[in-house]
Parts: sequence; C-alpha cells; structure tokens
Amino acid sequence: MKKLIQFFMPPPSWRLPALLMSGIITGISFHIFYASNAVSYLSDKPETCINCHVMVPQFATWQKSSHGRDTNCNDCHVPHNNFIEKYYFKASDGLRHATMFTFRLEPQVIQIKEAGQRAVQENCIRCHENVIHPISMRALTTESTLENGERFCWDCHREVPHGRVNSLSSTPNAQVPGLNPIIPDWLKESNKNRKGEK
Repeated sequence: MKKLIQFFMPPPSWRLPALLMSGIITGISFHIFYASNAVSYLSDKPETCINCHVMVPQFATWQKSSHGRDTNCNDCHVPHNNFIEKYYFKASDGLRHATMFTFRLEPQVIQIKEAGQRAVQENCIRCHENVIHPISMRALTTESTLENGERFCWDCHREVPHGRVNSLSSTPNAQVPGLNPIIPDWLKESNKNRKGEK
C-alpha cells in the first residue's frame, strides 16, 4: 500500500504546486456544481427544467396545458422502464444539455432528439394505453414508429402539451417561477455594506 501511495505522490519539489492546483480544481468543481444547481436534477420538479432560460416556453406552455395538472416533465421525457435506465437517461441527456447551453450551441427552435422521441412515445402509450384501440396499439409501438416511419402520437396531437412552441420568442410574456440567485447571502450583505459606506 505504501508503494502505491508513493507512486502517485509527486516529487518533493512538485508537491506544493500539485496541492495548489488540486485545490483550485476542487474549488472550481464545487462552484460549478453549486452554480448549476446540479442537485435539483435528481428530482422530478418541473422547475428544474427552467434552471436554464432556454426551456421557459416549454415550461410555460406545459404549465397551462391539461398535462400541467397531473404530470411533470419527467413523466413524459424520461424512460420509466427501471431506475437505472431513468437516471442514465437523465445523466446523459443532462450532460448534453449542459454542454449545449454552456457553449451557447442551442438552436433558436429546440427539436427533440431520437432518444427523447423514443421516451416520449413510450410514455404516451404507457399513460394512455387504456384509451387507445388495440389495433392502434400494435401500430404505435416505438420500434415500428422509428423503423417503418409510422406516426408518433404528437404528429396528430400536435398541441399537446406545449401548444405550437416554435422558439424562445413564442411566449414572450410567460409567467414562470424566478430562478434562485447563486450569490451567497453573506456576499450580498458585504456588497450592500460597501455601497452604503461610500
């Protein structure tokens, strides 16, 4: 064990710079974790989806729809086959979203990707199978839809649940919950005191 520890220890002249760099990297990592509100993504709260302003039109239109009363975003957009698949999907999709939003790569009109289409189609069927005719059920499986070019549920039910959201400007006056500021209270107080002194 001692040899293993010595193998990973930097030479004595590098120990202080290595310690400083690891402290800086750790600090930046904790700040990113805090600023991105990363813990909120483990929940099913719809407000999590508006941690980034890009999703405000989707949140606002869902909130006013019939689905807004009984569902949350994850009910439709995340697989529900099992716990592992659900959180794997959330992690991989969330990482893609975070990368796109951080580097400002999101398009003006957000389009659902194939993995998202698969999840939404399966969840439409899961929730509404008691009102879908058995013949339609055979035609509506996700696999047949993707392979044979059959229609997705939202090809006909276009207005459910987001209406005709086309871009960030499609709901300019949307009333959504405000985001929590990431500035700590002690820093706010410090800034108020400084401004009051001048």
